[in-house]
Amino acid sequence: MAAFPLTDKHGLRLRGAEPSRVDNFSDVVFGFALTLIVVSQAVPSTYDELHAVLLGFIPFASCFLLFISIWMAHYRSSRSFCLHDQVTLWLNFALLFTVLLFVYPLKFLFTFASAGRSSVFSSPGQQTHLMILYGAGFALIELLYAALYGRAWQQSRHLRLNPLEVAITVSNFWNYIGNAGVGLICCLIARLLPPERSGEAGYGFFLLLVWGRSHALVSKRYLRAARARTTPEERAPLPHTT
Repeated sequence: MAAFPLTDKHGLRLRGAEPSRVDNFSDVVFGFALTLIVVSQAVPSTYDELHAVLLGFIPFASCFLLFISIWMAHYRSSRSFCLHDQVTLWLNFALLFTVLLFVYPLKFLFTFASAGRSSVFSSPGQQTHLMILYGAGFALIELLYAALYGRAWQQSRHLRLNPLEVAITVSNFWNYIGNAGVGLICCLIARLLPPERSGEAGYGFFLLLVWGRSHALVSKRYLRAARARTTPEERAPLPHTT
């Protein structure tokens, strides 16, 4: 069996070699959320119904990729810090609750967007409410991840974070804060646009590309300086806590 990697590609030492009970519980919740996306409709009994289900592949794939990105972020933070204090646990529970809460709105949004139908709304304002709901849900998830990294920074002495790890943690914190800001901007755009055009607020999520690039350019210099301050002794792998 291959040895478990002791650091990630950025130099953050990994403190969890094996999944904890919190990780196992989180994986169950993520799996249940994906199951809700798949089984939210009855098994087709005719070919026409099957064809309609197959046409739903695009919204399902979009939801799946988004859930994978959320799970990967959870995996990285859990392996990097392996914190099990009460604050971290409740932040994790809040994250899982939010994921489950937005399963159906998320699938509804992608299904509506892929089908290009407006008949699903009984009033113009409902489309605005949907975009605000999605933007707020995205922002909340990103803020919870920011809070997890902020908690890790607060526990930097307990976690024995070296200068480079502190810089990585702070960098990730601000990255998630910026992502949340994009979600809130999309909410504002949806609120300001006429109801029949509020779906165009979704284009605001392309700002994530702009923010990601800008943040990467700024943090690159910050991380380089932190890496130079970190001694080889401070980079030595730590014993795993799980």
